[in-house]
Amino acid sequence: MKFNAKDLALLARRPSGYFDKEGKLKICRVVGDEKLIEPRERWCRLKGNLLFLMKNKSSEVSEVVILERCWVVEFRSKTDVSIVLKFQSGEPDLYLEAASKPDCESWAVALGEANSEGLQNKIQQLRRLIMEIKEERSSDEARQFLPSSQVDSLGEPQFTSIQRIANEPKLEFSLACKDLVAATRDRKLNTFIQVSVVHPAEHILTRYSSTEIVEGTRDPLFLTGVTFPPEYPIYEETKIKLTVYDVKDKSQDTVRTSVLPDHKEPRADVGRSFLGCTTFRVGDLVKSKEQQLTLTLRTSDGGKTVGTIEVNLVKMGELEDGETDHITTDAQDQKCALVRECTATEGISGKDNLPSLNAVLKNPICKLYRFPTSDNKWMRIREQMAETTLSFHVPKELINLHIKEDMRRNQELKDLGELAPHWDNMRKSVIAHCDQMLSMYQDTLAELGKHTGSSFKSSCSKGEKTLEFIPINLHLQRMHVHSPRLKDALYDVITVGAPAAHFQGFKNGGLRKLLSKFEAERRNTGYQCIYYSPENTAKAKEVLSNINHLQPLISSHADLLLNSASQHSPDSLKNSLKMLSEKTELFVHAFKDQLVRSALLALYTARPGCVLKKPAVPRNSAEEGGDVQHQDHPSHIKRQDSIPHHSEYDEEEWDRVWANVGKSLNCVIAMVDRLLEKDNVSNSKEGEKDPSAADCKVLHAGGDWYEQLYPLVITLKDCMGEVVTRAKQSMAFVLLQELACGLPQCLMLTLRRDIVFSQALAGLVCGFIIKLHTGLHDQGFLQQLHTVGLLVQYEGLLSTYSEEAGMLEDMAVGISDLQKVMFKVIEAKSEDFLPIITGRREHYVIEVQLPAKMFELLPQEIKEGKLLRMYPVLFNVGINEQQTLAERFGDTTLQENINQENLELLKEYYKLFTEKMPPDCLPHFQEQNDLKGLLENLHQNIQAKKRKNVEIMWLAATICRKLNGVRFTCCKSAKDRTSMSVTLEQCSILRDEHQLHKDFFIRALDCMRSRQTQGALNESDDPETGCLTDNKPTSRHFYPVALLLVSSHLLVVWLILSLALLLAKYQ
Repeated sequence: MKFNAKDLALLARRPSGYFDKEGKLKICRVVGDEKLIEPRERWCRLKGNLLFLMKNKSSEVSEVVILERCWVVEFRSKTDVSIVLKFQSGEPDLYLEAASKPDCESWAVALGEANSEGLQNKIQQLRRLIMEIKEERSSDEARQFLPSSQVDSLGEPQFTSIQRIANEPKLEFSLACKDLVAATRDRKLNTFIQVSVVHPAEHILTRYSSTEIVEGTRDPLFLTGVTFPPEYPIYEETKIKLTVYDVKDKSQDTVRTSVLPDHKEPRADVGRSFLGCTTFRVGDLVKSKEQQLTLTLRTSDGGKTVGTIEVNLVKMGELEDGETDHITTDAQDQKCALVRECTATEGISGKDNLPSLNAVLKNPICKLYRFPTSDNKWMRIREQMAETTLSFHVPKELINLHIKEDMRRNQELKDLGELAPHWDNMRKSVIAHCDQMLSMYQDTLAELGKHTGSSFKSSCSKGEKTLEFIPINLHLQRMHVHSPRLKDALYDVITVGAPAAHFQGFKNGGLRKLLSKFEAERRNTGYQCIYYSPENTAKAKEVLSNINHLQPLISSHADLLLNSASQHSPDSLKNSLKMLSEKTELFVHAFKDQLVRSALLALYTARPGCVLKKPAVPRNSAEEGGDVQHQDHPSHIKRQDSIPHHSEYDEEEWDRVWANVGKSLNCVIAMVDRLLEKDNVSNSKEGEKDPSAADCKVLHAGGDWYEQLYPLVITLKDCMGEVVTRAKQSMAFVLLQELACGLPQCLMLTLRRDIVFSQALAGLVCGFIIKLHTGLHDQGFLQQLHTVGLLVQYEGLLSTYSEEAGMLEDMAVGISDLQKVMFKVIEAKSEDFLPIITGRREHYVIEVQLPAKMFELLPQEIKEGKLLRMYPVLFNVGINEQQTLAERFGDTTLQENINQENLELLKEYYKLFTEKMPPDCLPHFQEQNDLKGLLENLHQNIQAKKRKNVEIMWLAATICRKLNGVRFTCCKSAKDRTSMSVTLEQCSILRDEHQLHKDFFIRALDCMRSRQTQGALNESDDPETGCLTDNKPTSRHFYPVALLLVSSHLLVVWLILSLALLLAKYQ
């Protein structure tokens, strides 16, 4: 082709605004994989299909490239910013390198659209769009000829809603093609269907989802269906456009199709070509007798027929007609490489879509599959992933409790009274550090209160300080299976990033190592403070908690007793006395511990000028106050002041003060008994003589009751107040020692532990609520819940190498701390169904609210408020390349110890289960294996210490499902390894429990792991991370497990080279 050189030179010197795009690129020619010369920087100007290359912006044009009969190849790695122009003529490829990734992507789009083929594709796209909306346009144009009054009378357009079950997807259908026509006879098609929606009100074509790619057949049957969630605005008048594409370049590593905006069709020159399209109305499908449409595929101009497409309406509760015998061998070998998902705004599907559950779950992402069974029937699978509002709700509630607890502790330290200079300076230092930590908690809570947007923390935010209490990528992964010959089944897995303090880092290890080191250091600080074991400090916190809980209750019951006495109500008096006695007994027994006595002595020694008096005969505190029914009258008790400061200290004084509470209670009980006995006698005598006189006697006796009980109740309150003052000060002194022995490490470890526990607790609360809703109609499960407790099994996929070893240590402690958590189910009194958290660091109670109708389904024990225990267990097996390094050159003791410890906990739970539960409580569809044999097999696999023994994970998960437990899967960010594990588990369940055809196992796995899953989201965005990704699989669909296993020979070579480089670097 000849050009006028002068005209081209003149065109190249036009002003910048004249060109479609211009900028600096490094350019050279490439033959094969070799560059002919090193890339040289050129100023490039693009106008139409002409690319001008110049040495600089003001120089003459040195070369002109005509962008015809060529295509653009862009490399998708994060670091690569280059693209290649390939020419059909066979001339050397043109290599172009940009300065940044965004610049590279914009050049790829501009160059791909520059040629005449790109322009022709645009024209065809616009032509198809015009054809689709012509009918709607004609009706709108007709309205213009009507008088304005008639136009007004028409009102807004009314659309027909689709009838459906409440909270089920509005519309679901499957797709299959037949007799597709290829461009050449010998070519085997690799096809997929893109689904677009034309909304009747807006007349806008919206790309919605796509099927997987089916390779090597002209009669593709697609396993991935299309589902429209409950909140999607779809009506009978809505049109669905189905476009069939043939994938030319199946290499997903070098061709990038996601650089286009959402409203643009991908170009044919980047790996796929248009075959045909068709359109149908939703109402036609819904109203069809056979619930099936057979549509003709035509080319863009509507002339040539290129095949047919079958659309089958899907209902999860109904069996699909027909068998799978027509699937050929070629179809069975087809691979899945492309799947899209649809996104809903609220709700989760089906039976579990209840108000209380909708308050917890939101933004579900839905996918629909159909897989053949071994007997050539179809099973249907609906896969859902949902966010949870608990990701932020639970941490905020927990931080609020921490703030209140720490403020109370700081006040108790200030109320210790006068201390010797050494101890007083220590107290001031502790309070100053605690105030700083309290301020940090308050700031974090304020920042979380400002958070808006997503209800989960993405993995790229795991290092943010303001979000360190929030779990990473907390989601519910649910698989709903409808099999032809088995009951419908739900399989839930909670996926979450490993609970760990990412912001604080892992330079010195995780909590498991840090706590052990800190405890050893505390033992060596006796010359500065008094050492109390972790058990004693935990006991001190428990005593303080009991005091704060019981004292106001006893005071209120005492007031009710006096009120009953003033009203002369025998029944009310008995009930009030019963409640007062029960709470006071608990109060008295709370101090049956040597720790309180020893702490009082230690506190006295910390007072200025203390003098100790050794008692002649030691006495047992348990004997002193154990039998509160046979004590002397409190009038004989000598009133004691608070702990003396400048006088002798009697170690037996605490026993007397403590026993006075029991004696006072006995006096109150004796007085009430006497009053009731006299009342019964007097009523019987006076009633026989004169009823009116008996009434007057009652009024007079009411005053006598109050007057006789009042001094005794006041004495009880005074004795209790004295005990509370002394006990609070002594226990606060114990906590002072704990803090003073390790400042500031103690507070930093507490913070780290709070962070890890917050992340773990958010996942646990979510898992419990989901499990409770799922098993609400299972009486065996509900009996197990209140009789034994709930098993919570965590599957860890962290390596024991580098930072992940620290994460595993954090995770192990956080999950172990969940044993302190108890659940309680209550009836909701409002429309707010979010759980309520109460308690303190050593003991939390989670109150789960249920609507009245659901609450009535619970056993009486749960309705009466019985606390439900949790049994968390963690089994970890590292599976990535870092674990290979740890196994060959590092240490895997941490993983082995964790697995062994949790195996013992699992055995303990199984023992309780077998002792308290009948054998028929196990799920009936999983009876093929014996639990005892599975436990023994798990024990053998843990003892074997085999490298990357994934059998441990599978056995632990199977045992958990058989014991009605809650399943968690965790890795660093709940993305790559987590999704691989979940999808493999789902397909294995389909194979083992629902008879998935063996020839379709890999294909089903590929479908679930397919990369392109965002649907309405931008294809270049990771739906879980919220970050721009290049070649990263999304949160739930990833590479096969085999890619994680590194060849041992290559690994050794790589390690030797790496060590050599490190030695050279640091020498």
